[in-house]
Amino acid sequence: MATLVSFHAHPDDESITAGGLLRRAADQGHRVVLVFGTRGELGEVPDGFLDEGEPLWQRRVAETLESARILGVSRTEFLGYVDSGMMGEPSNDDPSCLWQADIDQAAGRLAAILREEQADVLTVYDDNGGYGHPDHIQVHRVGLRAAELAGTGRVYQLTTNREYFEAGWEQFRAGAEAAGIDIPDSDAPGVEMGKPEAEITGRFDVSDQLEAKRASMRAHASQISEHSLFLGMPEEAFAYAFGVEWAIRDGQGPGITETDPMAGLPA
Repeated sequence: MATLVSFHAHPDDESITAGGLLRRAADQGHRVVLVFGTRGELGEVPDGFLDEGEPLWQRRVAETLESARILGVSRTEFLGYVDSGMMGEPSNDDPSCLWQADIDQAAGRLAAILREEQADVLTVYDDNGGYGHPDHIQVHRVGLRAAELAGTGRVYQLTTNREYFEAGWEQFRAGAEAAGIDIPDSDAPGVEMGKPEAEITGRFDVSDQLEAKRASMRAHASQISEHSLFLGMPEEAFAYAFGVEWAIRDGQGPGITETDPMAGLPA
């Protein structure tokens, strides 16, 4: 049995960016471990959603554990940093937030888990964190350093295929608006996603795991409501958006050369 460790910034990131890969690895008989940099303290939640006196982080941890169960995860850990908020917000300056974390110190915490698990595979994000969120960028930096410290040789930088994303965004935008879901143009400020297809080396078909991925998203009800863009989109659009996951691995390519991050590892 091989071990996949998937490192993320906040609860629900695992569902959106890697839910299919995690469930597929578990279905193949591999051990799957989730690690989060923060507990998502600064997520937005509708008024009245939380119980009186309930902190958001507590609800998000509970949601994460349910998501992990759905995805077949064997272990879930939090590194203990605080959510940094979006880039440029005052919360970026909080000395306890992930954005302010010392890279080697944070990497040491993750590396300890990698060593303990004897991890064969680690997933992080690309160098822009997928879309420029400071905590996601730190996941890239901390994750790569942790892999060096622990000697984890197979590291995948989860990303989005920019051309694929833009084509799908425009294709389904009209349908989303017809359903009452307002989304911006694909070229609107702040929505540029991922990396050019030419830089991507892994294309992972997770269409067989779509229902598990959707259920994992639903588990994060404080952040992903039934009327959100993700869960509100038509079936065809959901399959297009979430039925394929993408990654970059140094030393691979040019072009897509991998279809399974666990290929060649004993199940």
